[in-house]
Amino acid sequence: MEQKELIRLALEAREQAYVPYSNYMVGAALLTKSGKVYKGCNIENASYTPTNCAERTAFFKAVSEGEREFEAIAIVGGYAGEPTGYAYPCGVCRQVMMEFCDPKEFRVITAVSEDEYIDKTLEEMLPYGFGPSNL
Repeated sequence: MEQKELIRLALEAREQAYVPYSNYMVGAALLTKSGKVYKGCNIENASYTPTNCAERTAFFKAVSEGEREFEAIAIVGGYAGEPTGYAYPCGVCRQVMMEFCDPKEFRVITAVSEDEYIDKTLEEMLPYGFGPSNL
């Protein structure tokens, strides 16, 4: 799947964000190695701690349906309207990615639009990460 298509799906997922407190909408589209895509959005909570990021929503949906091999994730975020800056995954989301992905191969695409994006490996996003291979 092309990067632009994955970004388009992340932009689509962003529209479902539940963000009554921050108004910061994030969408993610997670591509499995089998070619299936799982979309996620951020879901806020008045208590803040139970809030779930778009990236983890996509991963948890995929894992709960038996997926264990992933190729890439596209992430877009920003306030209402078009994204104006890059929304990088938080540390907790990067750690979840580390649990399920090969850091040298898994791609993390952060985008403002289908034409403006940065494509990095998980290893570049999380140098010296700790994952299953460290145990």
